[in-house]
Amino acid sequence: MLTPRHQALLATLAGMTVGVAVFGTVLAINRDNGDNTAAHVVTTPSQTPSTPGPTDGLQAASLQYVAQTFGTKQSPVTAEVPAGWVSSQAGTRPRFLDPTGVWQIRFDTRGSKQAPDAMVDARANSIDEQDLTVISRTDGTLVYTYTDKVRGPRMGMSRWIAAEGGRRSAIEITVGGRPQDQDALKAVLEHATDTLQLPPQDTGDSADPRPN
Repeated sequence: MLTPRHQALLATLAGMTVGVAVFGTVLAINRDNGDNTAAHVVTTPSQTPSTPGPTDGLQAASLQYVAQTFGTKQSPVTAEVPAGWVSSQAGTRPRFLDPTGVWQIRFDTRGSKQAPDAMVDARANSIDEQDLTVISRTDGTLVYTYTDKVRGPRMGMSRWIAAEGGRRSAIEITVGGRPQDQDALKAVLEHATDTLQLPPQDTGDSADPRPN
C-alpha cells in the first residue's frame, strides 16, 4: 500500500509528464502553422530609378527636343536641342546644359573663313586635355575622348557646317558627355544638324566678322 507521501510524489511526476507532452504538442503545432519567424522573412526589392541619372548612360530614345533661337538679330540661327537643357547665355556662342551638368551642346554661330576639314585639324591639334584620343575626323566632324581632372573620362563631338560650296564654315556644333553616352551624343548632334536653320550667307569679304 502506498503511503500518502508516495501518492503525492506519483501525482507530481504524472503532472510533469503531461506538461512536457502538452508543450511538445504545442511546439509541433506552431511549427506546422508557420510561426517560425526566420522562415517567413519577406525582403522587398529596392526600386530601380525609372529615368537615367548622371551615373547611367544617356538614352537617345528618352530625349525630346525643343527649338532654340540664338545668334544675332541680324543673323538669327535656330536648331532643336534636348528639352530641359538650358543655356545661361544667348548670342553667338550659347551652350545648353542638362540639369545635372553632365551633358551639353554648344554652338558657335560666328563661322570661319576656313573649310570644315581644316577646322577639324586645327581643333584636334589645339585640344590640351589629358589622355586625348582622336577617334575620327571625317566629313567636317571631330570625335575624341579625354580625361577631365574633375569629371573623369569625357567624350566630345565637334562638327562644322560647310558654307559657300565648302570653302568656309558657317557654324560649329559641339556635343559633350562621357564615352558611355556616345550613341546618344551622336543622336543629339545629328538632330541639331538636321533641324539647323541658318540665315542667308553674306558672300562678301568686307567687314566679315568670322575668324580666320
